[in-house]
Amino acid sequence: MKVAVCARESHINSPVDQRFGRCLYFVVVDVDSGDWEGLPNTGCHSGGGAGIQTAQLLVNAGVKAVLVDRIGPNAMEVLARAGIQVYEGISGTVSQSVEAYRQGHLKLLSQPNSPRHSRRGRS
Repeated sequence: MKVAVCARESHINSPVDQRFGRCLYFVVVDVDSGDWEGLPNTGCHSGGGAGIQTAQLLVNAGVKAVLVDRIGPNAMEVLARAGIQVYEGISGTVSQSVEAYRQGHLKLLSQPNSPRHSRRGRS
């Protein structure tokens, strides 16, 4: 089963990234085999809708779970519709977060844990 972890760099020992839609990379890990690959987040530089674009990237990559710190409602909705589970509580490195997932230490989210972003009032 493939899980995606928000990361600052494209390798298994990368520090995790607290952001979902604006993280630079995802490290996609096959938890059965231990194989992994770095996946650039093509939605991170979007002017708007980064969470939706990022979620769709992960749907297209065939992941079954996403490990995050924070995730907003739009991205959560896209992932939920695709049947992708979202777990919160990542910290340290990608490798450490995957191990926490394997051991059942991350919390399964049923709703977003970050507010909807609005571009109103910004220049």
